[in-house]
Amino acid sequence: MRKGCLTLAIGLLLLATSALGEEALLRFVVLRDYNGKPVRNAGVVMHPVNKSGKQSRGGFELKTDAEGKASFDGVPYGKLRVQVLAPGFQTFGEDYEVNQPEMEITVKLKRPQSQYSIYDDHPGDKKDGQKPPEKQPEQTPQ
Repeated sequence: MRKGCLTLAIGLLLLATSALGEEALLRFVVLRDYNGKPVRNAGVVMHPVNKSGKQSRGGFELKTDAEGKASFDGVPYGKLRVQVLAPGFQTFGEDYEVNQPEMEITVKLKRPQSQYSIYDDHPGDKKDGQKPPEKQPEQTPQ
């Protein structure tokens, strides 16, 4: 009787731990923001995130195919940090909560923004002690 109860208890413990260690299938679609076309060979990097919000060691990298798609089966439930990198685009990064057996994540990559330089002339900027040009009041014909 005791051996049967012990076997049942171990079985229930294994069942409970396997339920906690559920895994998901993640599908990624990476598109250009400005025209919706797929981004080929984009790097999709996944890192687990611990309860304090810090990125854990380890991780996995995927590459998108010609349709901008990539997938990975076996992602553990919990918080996941996803970064997407592709030449000619801004790096994308966001945290996701993996909590269902299948998830699809669509990422729209943007073009890089121009940088502001203090060495360039910008309309309306002051020039070494000069006042910015004032607007002339509009004259109405009489």
